Amino acid sequence: MRIANVDGRPTILTGVDRGIDVESASNGKYGGDWRNLYENWGPFREWAEGVDTNDEVRFTRSQLGSPSPQPRQIVATGLNYSTHVAEAGYTQSEILPPTFTKFPSSLAGPDVEVAVPSDGKVDWEVELVLIIGKTAHKVEVDDAWQHIAGVTIGQDITDRGMQFDGPHVQWCLPKSFPNFSPVGPWLVTADELRDRNDLGLKCAINGEIVQDARTSGMIFAVDRLLSTISETLTLYPGDIMFTGTPEGVGMAKNPQRWLQPGEVLTSAIEGLGEMRQLFVESSNS
Repeated sequence: MRIANVDGRPTILTGVDRGIDVESASNGKYGGDWRNLYENWGPFREWAEGVDTNDEVRFTRSQLGSPSPQPRQIVATGLNYSTHVAEAGYTQSEILPPTFTKFPSSLAGPDVEVAVPSDGKVDWEVELVLIIGKTAHKVEVDDAWQHIAGVTIGQDITDRGMQFDGPHVQWCLPKSFPNFSPVGPWLVTADELRDRNDLGLKCAINGEIVQDARTSGMIFAVDRLLSTISETLTLYPGDIMFTGTPEGVGMAKNPQRWLQPGEVLTSAIEGLGEMRQLFVESSNS
């Protein structure tokens, strides 16, 4: 199943530009509130298997928002691909990679404009994103996927100047400017994927590919990552988890490469679609 956020309304996709409005089709039982939908994900999935697909609605890309617009938490992980660990100059470890938050006010849909902060060194990081469908705390590795509603694409956009140029390393604020956490274009359940543990992901700037890897290159695979984080943190239905980026970020290039106003960032993951961000000059510049 694929489910999109169309003008705030959960919509089961029947095509790339059409689908079934959940609230209307369920006579209000599901779809009125995204958080409630994820808290009832199991019963909703059972209902959705028999939904009548004759009454479709049409939509455009401009109507799409984040497929989880009301997360309690956005959890993110850095240095979770060995190739990215190497390009960043760190040593790989079997200890849980750095884990941090991107504040919910930075969350956006798949196709948005992103303002480049004044004097910003704005970097890109394409990532597989998980959306939680069942409360997860101290989850066993073998049970981890049962707590995931589905997956989607995310960009962990970061102002590296704010992150590293000051007296202290900052993890959360440089990643939480408005629209610095675009997610989408829709949620895809794991049963729709050829291999949920081995998906190709790419990132391009104005058509030039800058990242090209596979999720099988993760140090902590999805199930192990969720299990390990849940040893400490309780994850709630609708929560969003970024799982790390592979090699090819701007900070590691020689010379370093930063996103500029007028550039278009395209991110794609196999089986999940793609999303695009246009970078614009900040009004405060």
